[in-house]
Amino acid sequence: MADTNSRQETGSSKLREWMAFLFVIAVVVPVLSVAVVGGYGFIVWMLQVFVLGPPGHGG
Repeated sequence: MADTNSRQETGSSKLREWMAFLFVIAVVVPVLSVAVVGGYGFIVWMLQVFVLGPPGHGG
């Protein structure tokens, strides 16, 4: 049978897991959000410059 003590997390590993979670929530998610919105804005801008023309430009 497996040793139950080997499956229990130590206090330091739980702390490291919480610190990693907080890092993801406080740093990674905001950076990815800004990157996605900025990337979408850049794509729309480039489409307007090279393909679609300015907004409101109707034939």
